[in-house]
Amino acid sequence: MMIFKKALPRRTVLRGLGATLALPLLDSMVPAASAIARTAARPTNRFGVVYVPNGMIMKEYLPTTTGTGYELTPTLRALAPFREQTLVLTGLDCIPNVERPGGAHARASTRFLTHISPPLSETWLDAGPSVDQILARETGGQTQVASLELSMEAADTSGSCDTGYACAYSNTISWASANTPLPMQSNPRVVFQRLFGDSSSTDPQEQRARFRQQQSLLDSVTAEVAQLQGALPAGDRVKLIEYLDAVRDVERRIQIAERQVDQEVPRIEQPPGAPTDWQAHLELMFDLQVLAFQSDLTRVITFMLGREHSGMTYPQIGVPDAHHPISHHQQEPVKVAKVAKVNAYHVEMFSYFLKRLRATPDGDGTLLDHATLVYAAGMADSNSHAPFNIPVVLAGGGAGMIKGGRHLAFKGERLANLHLTLMDHMGVHVDQIGDSTERVDPRLLTLG
Repeated sequence: MMIFKKALPRRTVLRGLGATLALPLLDSMVPAASAIARTAARPTNRFGVVYVPNGMIMKEYLPTTTGTGYELTPTLRALAPFREQTLVLTGLDCIPNVERPGGAHARASTRFLTHISPPLSETWLDAGPSVDQILARETGGQTQVASLELSMEAADTSGSCDTGYACAYSNTISWASANTPLPMQSNPRVVFQRLFGDSSSTDPQEQRARFRQQQSLLDSVTAEVAQLQGALPAGDRVKLIEYLDAVRDVERRIQIAERQVDQEVPRIEQPPGAPTDWQAHLELMFDLQVLAFQSDLTRVITFMLGREHSGMTYPQIGVPDAHHPISHHQQEPVKVAKVAKVNAYHVEMFSYFLKRLRATPDGDGTLLDHATLVYAAGMADSNSHAPFNIPVVLAGGGAGMIKGGRHLAFKGERLANLHLTLMDHMGVHVDQIGDSTERVDPRLLTLG
């Protein structure tokens, strides 16, 4: 039997309104008679980092037992539905051989992905490149966007942000080179435009002009969508509809957020396009990351839930206090309890991301199956600022390279050694990160 069907190109995009809309992987993008259609192809592995500022209450985080039978602690309980797709890692130290004094917060965020301790200076920058940017250099040629650098807070650029350290060290975890920190984008509209629109400008006037057009990106490609749907098999039509619905939902929420911002600006300082509600803002940023992975627009994302020294408040969970001041709790029970609440809330929000990834089909599995996600803080105890035994959760199946369901306890292992192993799993081999040249045993991540 001869098969004449021509596969839909993997990089098929819909064009309209000066924008391009990438499509998720469809069955029609695989030639019917090809080897990949007859065998299980190696899925695409995505890499994501979710960074937590100001450390944690470690007694509420650390599991007391190891292996598969460990008990989820109060901080980690929200991960229960994803127990088999997460690894809790302890005994990892975020510290290089050459450690510079002072600036615990600046050092925590800087060395997290660079393994380099920054110099005490408000003008001299010395770090990087970071893990994500090393990966982006190798994978970026296969995607429209090499990497995304995201945050829940706009950058603080006034003076020094941590005892004489340049604010760049606290505002980002991504470094293109030793003296090139990458800005973290907190405006979901700008992120959306970078992924799907014709402009990544942060000019508020340009953004509002686009909004006043009252025209959706999807509306501009209606004809192409209709034509494409008519040529797709039933299964692909369902996938396409679900994907387009997700895109439209994100657009709708951004538009609502912009109207809210226009109303709330006199009272609440928020970047244009960001919901005034922190949780709504966070969920929107996570949804954008899901879309970016789903459409294969990028395979590398870093996301800061807050910059170091973050003064974010969380009245929605009964913590109206600024995060950073109460993180210096001095073992006061009331402050400890509040910081622990914030830590657990952050994990709960991370579980929202995992839920969305697991609900999104990707090839023969889900996006969560085909992702390597690092959830961590750059320091352990928030009061002592200790860089030893930092909290790390590894989530996702790593495209078959990671076996979850365990608490894996290391003994004084460098975090950078884990990063080097994870990069190997991503198909990118480098000799070192910072001054670290060793790797953790990759079998530890796959043993069931």
